[in-house]
Amino acid sequence: MTLKRKLLLKFLLIIVLAFGAGLVSYPNAVKKIPPVYNALNKLKINLGLDLQGGIHLEYKADLSNTESSKVNDAMQAAQDVIERRVNAFGVAEPMIYTTRSGSEHRLIVELAGVKDIEKAKEMIKETPFLEFKEEKTEEEIKETEKIFDSINEQTKRQAEEILQRALNGENFEELVKKYSEDPGSKDAGGDLGFTKKGTFVPEFDKVLFEGNLKNGKVYPALVETQFGWHIIKFIDSRGEGENKEVHSAHILLAKRTADMYPDLKYKSTGLTGKNLKSASADFQGQGLTEPVVSLQFDGEGTKLFADLTKKNVGKTIAIYLDGQTISAPRVNEEITSGSAVISGDFTTEETKNLARRLNEGALPVPLELISQQSVEASLGEISLQKSLKAGIIGLVLVIIFMVLYYRFLGVIASLALLIYSAIMISIFKLSSGTPWQITLTLPGIAGFVLSIGMAVDANILIFERTKEEIRRGRNILSAIDEGFKRAWTSIRDGNVSSLITAFILMMMGTGFVKGFAVTLIVGVLVSMFTAVVISRTLIKFLVREWISNKLYLIGVKRKDVADSEIRK
Repeated sequence: MTLKRKLLLKFLLIIVLAFGAGLVSYPNAVKKIPPVYNALNKLKINLGLDLQGGIHLEYKADLSNTESSKVNDAMQAAQDVIERRVNAFGVAEPMIYTTRSGSEHRLIVELAGVKDIEKAKEMIKETPFLEFKEEKTEEEIKETEKIFDSINEQTKRQAEEILQRALNGENFEELVKKYSEDPGSKDAGGDLGFTKKGTFVPEFDKVLFEGNLKNGKVYPALVETQFGWHIIKFIDSRGEGENKEVHSAHILLAKRTADMYPDLKYKSTGLTGKNLKSASADFQGQGLTEPVVSLQFDGEGTKLFADLTKKNVGKTIAIYLDGQTISAPRVNEEITSGSAVISGDFTTEETKNLARRLNEGALPVPLELISQQSVEASLGEISLQKSLKAGIIGLVLVIIFMVLYYRFLGVIASLALLIYSAIMISIFKLSSGTPWQITLTLPGIAGFVLSIGMAVDANILIFERTKEEIRRGRNILSAIDEGFKRAWTSIRDGNVSSLITAFILMMMGTGFVKGFAVTLIVGVLVSMFTAVVISRTLIKFLVREWISNKLYLIGVKRKDVADSEIRK
């Protein structure tokens, strides 16, 4: 491939990149194309606490009773507990992370959109509850089943009432929407479409194909199946014999059985997380190749666990954390030593996760609230508007300066700067919902605006080097190449030093400082790409020998070039 073809290909790729980034950052441009607009408009920038409003809480962890080798695990366990509780609280995209301030370990919780700070603090400070449960006896299970029998009797009576309403001419679809518990047909008004014999359970099929129903009529009796009680409406039929199909609709009121709720088969034992000294991922078996979880109980826990395992050999013991089952191992023998092993078809990673979750309930890290901040959504919105306004004004002023001072090269730099801005906004939007999500904060916007200046700074270095080479007598194309080569080391060193500083801020800083650092890092990397790839390609493609006779378009006076040639 020739150099010209390569340059043309690069130019076309940049056009495609600019077009794509422009659409992602400003979807209103395709508002008249609904499918494209709707897809692009779903992409939103994840706004931080200071822009969206919410709560910022900072906790200091008391690790005085934690071994130094287990500090990281303890902090991770505390973070996992808080994350689970916040998720249960219904907060969209919370930010929970650990950090250090000197020798102190801290846990930061940022809940965007949350207003009730007292409720949030109460929820976060709860101690996780770890509990060991055993299977109920047959008598206890029968008592539970009696409760379900009573519930099902009530459900049947309700179904009979709904049947009478349907037979009296009440709108069948409205009854479906209000009462039916069949998720597959409820939204369709209970419609089951045309079906052949054998599609449904025998009791249902018998009514459809042997019930002698007329079109539009409701079957006058409840139809009981393993799923519950059905109210069936015959709509239409077609075909004959084996090819006969029936079009029907139904209302289902579901049966409840104890088997549907596995947790009801277990009961509390009194053995809880306070009795568990530690849990760790380990290996056993021939060659120590089988991943397991080792448990160690305290004195009281040893006695409780011995009694528990003695009467439950061959049965399962369920382990609950905050009301959720995390494991249900089977007891193979009585254990009196206070040490136990949970084995199974585990991977190494699964045993580590299970051990950590057990430790969450057994060894919660004491947390002390040392800082809290509440941000009103209205204040965040005002800050966002002011920041965006400042950013736009800054961008416009930079473009005006570049065009006035560097003229044609300034126009190209301004185009590259607009592409840079579109790419940055696209990165913010596309990162939302991914593991690398970028949350835009007020300091983050400052980092973005600062990176715009750094992107221009790179162009200025390149343009000044290029102008120097032209004054020395080089032709325009050669001067551009040399200008980029000579400016690259300065651009690289300046940006690397900025990246190092930003990485230190990201690693050591917290909250909004970290947001500034992350945005600055992304901005610096994209600005380097913009200056070295996009600006260079645009200049080499658009600037030709024709400009040699019009050097004033790039800010070089013909007199300076002539003087240079005389001195040479």
